[in-house]
Amino acid sequence: MKQLSLMLLIFSITVSLFAQEEKHVVFLTDKDNNPYFLSNPIEFLTQRSLDRRTNSNISLDMKDLPVTPSYVTDIEATGATVVYSLKWFNAVVVNTNDPGILAAIAALPFVDHIDQVLSKTPVQGSGEPGIKQLDEIPPYTLIKPASVVTPKSTGSIDYGQAYNQTHMISLDGLHDLGYTGQGMMIVILDAGFSQTDQISAFDSLWLNNQILGTRDFNIPGNNVFGFDQHTHGTSVLSTIGANLPGEMVGTAPHASFWLVRTEVGEYEALIEEYNWAGGAEFADSLGADVINSSLGYTTFDNPVYDHSYADMDGNTAPVTRAADLAASRGIIVVNSAGNSGGSSWQYIGAPADGDSVFSIGAVNASGWYASFSSTGPTYDGRIKPDVVAQGEGTTIVAAWGGVVQGNGTSFSSPIMAGAMACLWQSAPAFSAQELRDAVRNTASLAATPDNLYGYGIPNMLNAMFVISASSTSFEPEQSYALFPVPFTGSPWLKCNRTNSEKIRIEILSVTGQLISTQTLIVNSSSTVVLNDFNTMPSGLYFVRIISDSGQQVIRAVKQ
Repeated sequence: MKQLSLMLLIFSITVSLFAQEEKHVVFLTDKDNNPYFLSNPIEFLTQRSLDRRTNSNISLDMKDLPVTPSYVTDIEATGATVVYSLKWFNAVVVNTNDPGILAAIAALPFVDHIDQVLSKTPVQGSGEPGIKQLDEIPPYTLIKPASVVTPKSTGSIDYGQAYNQTHMISLDGLHDLGYTGQGMMIVILDAGFSQTDQISAFDSLWLNNQILGTRDFNIPGNNVFGFDQHTHGTSVLSTIGANLPGEMVGTAPHASFWLVRTEVGEYEALIEEYNWAGGAEFADSLGADVINSSLGYTTFDNPVYDHSYADMDGNTAPVTRAADLAASRGIIVVNSAGNSGGSSWQYIGAPADGDSVFSIGAVNASGWYASFSSTGPTYDGRIKPDVVAQGEGTTIVAAWGGVVQGNGTSFSSPIMAGAMACLWQSAPAFSAQELRDAVRNTASLAATPDNLYGYGIPNMLNAMFVISASSTSFEPEQSYALFPVPFTGSPWLKCNRTNSEKIRIEILSVTGQLISTQTLIVNSSSTVVLNDFNTMPSGLYFVRIISDSGQQVIRAVKQ
């Protein structure tokens, strides 16, 4: 009885605090009197972040400057609790339910206006608080143990049950070449990562220091691995970082991760979009290469904040504006399309509507459209999703550590986030936009995109070949060169080898489709005539030479 009384007391205190929580976004007029300067960005951005911008020729601007610290101090002096600042929006998120404090903040000369973004009221418009923003078919109701099949592998990786979702997008080809995410930083914005520090599937992440850190934008300092935390982020992480050979291996098992909680499972409110913005700013400052967000925003518990389809125009929802700003800083922002397919809403949510956001829909194990996957177009008529990956019957790790199957674009999105990290590892000199374009242009429906599949199922290996071939010139030490450029009939492949070797020569279309192949042995004096080009129409092609010593891709232009 004493234990029960204690539990009831804790519950009543929690409910009382929960009911009193109110959060507001205080928008500021300027960044005057700021001790930080764009000329010295290392004081507020890491060198890794600056290097990413340099690589993509992205300049700093005023949005990159932190909020003026003295403004934050003055807001705190009113008695409000400052939760975090948002430099891209030039705003400060505060927690207070005192009208007098809000009036004092509003009276400050540098305050433009205040928006209330979380008011804990009994309003529960969705009937499913905290669920529909997680782009997963609601918690494990459609999740089952992974089917027992003979583990499959390519090269040195035994993917186990995750083979299909990896092979479907030809990512195993990149893995075979050694591109498994090493050196890449992925930030996951999610609702919690319950038990991630206890599950054997993530042991290698911890042993190799691939978990770089955590942050909670809802409750600063919170333990995101706690038993009381949401399990969604745990499963999302598993599709990228799990490393249980023979059972499940993720799409970028050697990448490094920051795990950031921006989503709150207990309610749905506009504050979560600003949490997301805070997480994206944090990712940028760290120098993240890829953000994965298996989250979407359409309607809220309090309908006064609801978005309409008209808001899905790429410019309206706060979270979409934040996502596009993250992409403008050179980050690949990968976001789930949503699970509203077949519903009254049907369409993608925010931030998947962003024009610079890489939005991912879902297909089943056979590559067919998953009926729950949200569709396009955006309100302004753009094709969405961008591409699709397996989101129905996806192999994931549950919070209790078991390998299971789950449904939702929550899982197709991180599959692609890991794939993009591997692609970027293979081509570090290219920008995020160039990588996204390469994936879209080599996907299965590149010539005829639609609003169910977008540009289709990616072929990550072909995307890498297209990127490799786009480098303009060949160095003297390269093994093979094509003459003449351009050509009209059949070109010659000239070998520059010191020893003989067996090679396979493949001719690929501009979208990466294999047209012809031949295998032969060449030496330093060999010249190979590529007669297969005789019957091909004029256009751009790629010639891929594969040998035991490596491979080379050459651009071929037939007039």
